[in-house]
Amino acid sequence: MDKEITVGPSLLAADFSMLKDEIKRAEEAKADFLHCDIMDGHFVPNISFGPSIVKDIRKNTELTLDVHLMIEDAQKYLNAFIDAGSDIITVHIETLKEPRKILEDIKCAGLKAGISLNPETSADSLKDVLDIADMILIMTVHPGFGGQSFIKDCLPKIEKIREMFDGDLEVDGGINYETAQLAVKAGINMVIAGTHLFSSHDMKKDIENIKCLKR
Repeated sequence: MDKEITVGPSLLAADFSMLKDEIKRAEEAKADFLHCDIMDGHFVPNISFGPSIVKDIRKNTELTLDVHLMIEDAQKYLNAFIDAGSDIITVHIETLKEPRKILEDIKCAGLKAGISLNPETSADSLKDVLDIADMILIMTVHPGFGGQSFIKDCLPKIEKIREMFDGDLEVDGGINYETAQLAVKAGINMVIAGTHLFSSHDMKKDIENIKCLKR
C-alpha cells in the first residue's frame, strides 16, 4: 500500500522578519511538518541558523520539526538540536565516520532519525544504515542555497532507494507541483518545498495539490 503524501514547507524560503506569521501561514495551509535547513558554511557554502532559532520556532508551533543538519560535525551539535525541540533530525552520510552511532543517538533521544545524501552520492552508500534509519532524505539540488532547479538525474536513484527501503523517503530541492509529481512517482512520500510554497498566493491549495499526487 502506498504511503500517504505529506508536505513540509522549508523555512529557509520564509521571510524571517515575520517568521511567526510565516509559521502560522504554513499551519493554516495544512502543512504536515516544517523543514529547518541548518547550514554551517563548511559542508555547504552558506550559513543559515542554529539551535536557538529552532528553539524559537518550537515555541510557535506544534507541527513536527524536521531538522536537516547540513553541517560537518553533526555529532558535536546533536544534543543542542535535540534540546531545541526537534522531532526529526537528519544527518548527511557524506559527513559521517560512524553513521550508525549518530542515528542510534538520535533514536535513543526519542526522535526520528534520518540520513541524507547529495545528488552525486550513490544509493549504495546507505546500505549499512537502512535497517536503522527512519527516513532517507534525497537531495535533488546541490545543498546550500534555495531556488535551484530540480536535478532529474536523481530520479533513478530515488527508485533504487525505494526498492531498498520501506521507510519514509523525503525529497528536497527544486520542488514545485511538476517536480513533486516526478518524485512521488519515483517513490517519495515526504515532500519539502521552499520557494514554491512561500512565494505562493495560495499555499493551502498548492499543498493540497501535492498531497493528492499518486504513484
